[in-house]
Amino acid sequence: MTDIVVLGSTNMDLVTYVEKAPQRGETVPGRELRTIPGGKGANQAIAAARAGGTVSMIGAVGNDAFGTRLRSTLEHSGVDTDDLRTADGPSGTAHIVVDAEGGNAIVVVPGANGTLDHLSPGDEGVIASASTLLLQLEIPLPAVLAGARAARRHGVRTVLTPSPAQPLPGELLAAVDLLVPNEHEAAVLTGRTDPREAAGALLDRVPEVVVTLGAAGCLYAARGAEPLTVPAPEVTAVDTTGAGDTFVGALAVASGEGRPMPDALRWAAAAAALSVQREGATVSMPYRPEIDELYAS
Repeated sequence: MTDIVVLGSTNMDLVTYVEKAPQRGETVPGRELRTIPGGKGANQAIAAARAGGTVSMIGAVGNDAFGTRLRSTLEHSGVDTDDLRTADGPSGTAHIVVDAEGGNAIVVVPGANGTLDHLSPGDEGVIASASTLLLQLEIPLPAVLAGARAARRHGVRTVLTPSPAQPLPGELLAAVDLLVPNEHEAAVLTGRTDPREAAGALLDRVPEVVVTLGAAGCLYAARGAEPLTVPAPEVTAVDTTGAGDTFVGALAVASGEGRPMPDALRWAAAAAALSVQREGATVSMPYRPEIDELYAS
C-alpha cells in the first residue's frame, strides 16, 4: 500500500457521444448523454485507489446534487473525503464531446473548484503524512502552489499534471519532482513540438518528466539518464476521457511501492489501456487485478 494525497478538482462530466464532433457553427446529432463523476483531481484519486493505493482527496464540491454524487463516488472507490469541502453554489462541470474514434473535446466550468484558492487548516498535515502529492491545474494556481510548497517542506514527492496547459511559474516547477504532460502540454510549456526535445527542455526545470503519447505510450526522461520510450498495449479505444489521469494514478501507486520506473510505467500504461476500452472517465478506471492481468500478458 502507498499513501497518496490528491489536491485538485472534482467535476460532474456531462458526456455527449457523437459520430463526429461539430465544427464551429455546426449542429450534429448525438446518440447519448451521460452524467459521470470526474474532474482531473477526482479521476486521479479514484484511479490510484482502485490500483491499490491509500488515497485522500483535498478539493471542493458544491452544495448541489452533483456535489452529493461526487462525494459518494469518491467514497465508494475507497478515497478518504474528510478534506473534501462543500462550498455554496454549484459543483464544477465538464462538458465533453466524444466522437466515434474515442477522441474528445472538453469545456470545464470550475464551479466549486474555483473556491479552492488556498489550503485550509489541517490540509498541510494531510499532505505531510503522505508519500506522494498529485496536483493538476483545474483549481486556482495559488492552491496548487501552496500544496507544492507544503509537500516540499515535508519531503513529499510531488507529481504535477500540467493540464489545462498554461505557462507555469518557476517557483511551482522548482517544487515538482515529476512532471507528466501530454504532447500538447509539453509543447505549450517549451515551444517544442518534438516530445524528446520538449522533455529535454523540461529537465532544465524539473528532475523527471513523463510525456504521455496516447496510443504510442509514453516517453520518460530524467536528469543524467537516457530517455526511455514505453509502448502502450494495443487496444481499440472507445473513449479516451480520463486515460491520462488513470495513468498518473496508477503510476503514483507503482512508484510508491518502489517499482523501478520502467516497470512502473508499463504497469500504468496497462491501466490506461484498460480505461480507454470503456465509456466514461471514472467508471472506466480499472481495479488492480485487471491491471496486473494485462501487465502480465
